[in-house]
Amino acid sequence: MHTTHVAVLIPCYNEEATIAKVVDDFKRELPEAAIYVYDNNSTDDTARLAREHGAIVKKEPRQGKGNVVRSMFRDIEADYYIMVDGDDTYPAEAARELLAPLTAGEADMTVGDRLSNGSYGEENDRAFHGFGNNLVRWLIKAIYGYAFDDVMTGYRAFTRAFVKTMPVLSSGFQIETELSIHAVDKRWRIVDVPIDYRDRPEGSESKLSTFEDGAKVLMAIASLFRECKPLAFFGWIAALFIACGLIVGVPVVVEFAQTGLVSRIPSTVLATGLVFCGALSMTAGAILDTVAKTHRKAWELEVYRVMQECNDQDRR
Repeated sequence: MHTTHVAVLIPCYNEEATIAKVVDDFKRELPEAAIYVYDNNSTDDTARLAREHGAIVKKEPRQGKGNVVRSMFRDIEADYYIMVDGDDTYPAEAARELLAPLTAGEADMTVGDRLSNGSYGEENDRAFHGFGNNLVRWLIKAIYGYAFDDVMTGYRAFTRAFVKTMPVLSSGFQIETELSIHAVDKRWRIVDVPIDYRDRPEGSESKLSTFEDGAKVLMAIASLFRECKPLAFFGWIAALFIACGLIVGVPVVVEFAQTGLVSRIPSTVLATGLVFCGALSMTAGAILDTVAKTHRKAWELEVYRVMQECNDQDRR
């Protein structure tokens, strides 16, 4: 496919109430950009309206936002990418602010931050959404040491190198968490850009299930923690096993020191088993950490290759 300078990526599922305005807004703010709408099995007129308003419409038959983003990242060639939801909750007027750190070479991913200025809290009245966002932010800060201002936002911008080396594994709404963790773990440069959030207009319904999708996000965090930091992940499990083994085993050791006898045979066996499981967990973590470092080296080399392609295109 022909490489365009800026591509606006809009994943959509039943957004006929808003998609025409979203496409028009981005065509007005970024007239030089190619606007792609990926229709994810909509049962309404989303695809037709997007096409009529000048978007390039493609179909993704595999249900789920993560599946749509995977296809977008694979298919579309551009120098810079903006990803935005089709529900008209994010301002197109902020698009150039999101692009500016990328084009200046100051960032690889920019994040449309809805929380810092309070607009998300004022506009969004859905229960537990703010709590869930804060919980995910806290977990990423605790595990990776990076504090996002807003981790669940669907408004982001990326460089070509970021997109073309991003292995999308999620199938659903975990994609925002996966993008955030990937950026932090791979030490990409991240810039938060405050934006004014607005709630969905009348007639537009959220597809996000607070508890079901929230549970999937937490499972994704645990899975990525195990994959990206196996030594820390299995180290915590090892510490838990060993601590439980000591709690059970210390009275046995004290009794043996005082009497020279071991009368609590079941406790002895349990304590030994728990400590052994802890040692196995630590061994598994050490082995998988070596594997993870090998994968990271291969990924770094792939980034070099993609960035060299970008530089060659710039020279041409």
